[in-house]
Amino acid sequence: MDAVSSATTVDRHQHGAGRFAPSPSGDLHVGNLRTALLAWLFARSSGRRFLVRIEDLDRARAGSADRQLAELAALGLTWDGPVVVQSELAAGHLAAIDRLRAGGLVYECWCTRREIQEAPSAPHAAPGSYPGTCRDLSAAEQSERRATGRPPALRLRAEVQEWTMKDRLLGPYTGVVDDLVLRRGDGVVAYNLAVVVDDAAAGIDQVVRGDDLLPSTPRQAYLGHLLGLAAPEYVHVPLALNPAGARLAKRDGAVTLEELTDRGIPAGRVLGLIAESLRLAASGESVDTAALLQRFDPEQLPTGPWIVDPTCLG
Repeated sequence: MDAVSSATTVDRHQHGAGRFAPSPSGDLHVGNLRTALLAWLFARSSGRRFLVRIEDLDRARAGSADRQLAELAALGLTWDGPVVVQSELAAGHLAAIDRLRAGGLVYECWCTRREIQEAPSAPHAAPGSYPGTCRDLSAAEQSERRATGRPPALRLRAEVQEWTMKDRLLGPYTGVVDDLVLRRGDGVVAYNLAVVVDDAAAGIDQVVRGDDLLPSTPRQAYLGHLLGLAAPEYVHVPLALNPAGARLAKRDGAVTLEELTDRGIPAGRVLGLIAESLRLAASGESVDTAALLQRFDPEQLPTGPWIVDPTCLG
């Protein structure tokens, strides 16, 4: 990977850090870039380092990571140290699973997604929660399932049904905790485990991300608690939505930096549009990240989503 050099000249002795962790599945759209800018502003304004991690466990398209780094740099976003690639951190993920296993908190599960969807749910369980089918199988039942040759997933034996975490913008939030997957049947470590382990290992104590991920955060906070990790400061920010109210996607039109540049809208203007959506710039004003950092006040951020009509960007 061509890591874009972005070490800042600010002397940062503190241990805390914020981060942006994109999946390298394609180019970043303006909603992704808006979240990246917010993560950068929250980190820099609080004296934290800002790190970038490429989360490539599930999907990775050739060249995407390098383009994403170039897009961040084009907006003026800088980061500290080398870019980390999640698939290279397997040792830490497996060590965490081993710790949980040693505490009796891991079990094998042979259920398919369809079987989980069709299984009767426990009373008061959230839709999609794992019903515990394989949680207490006898030795004979486990042997029978192993004999099918289907590799099992590893699940957490959760000891609570819900967990409360605190979000800086939204306050306390309580969500469902079920026996979440730690490692899939194909051997790939699950996102909920990897993100908790990787953030802690990197000294990340501030997690800024889209509010669509809020429902999964109690699971992650609980998992961190079981691993003895300090809870980070969570900040879930509103998403960019299309005019129909759905989460913005590349299929909505010209919404990536490259597409907008091709339309004659340079990176500096894209930064200005994002800043306007955050009430950090006047309409049409030319700004840079240094100016935005001076103006940044978390208390003044809009609380609703940014509605993006690609035909009106410019």
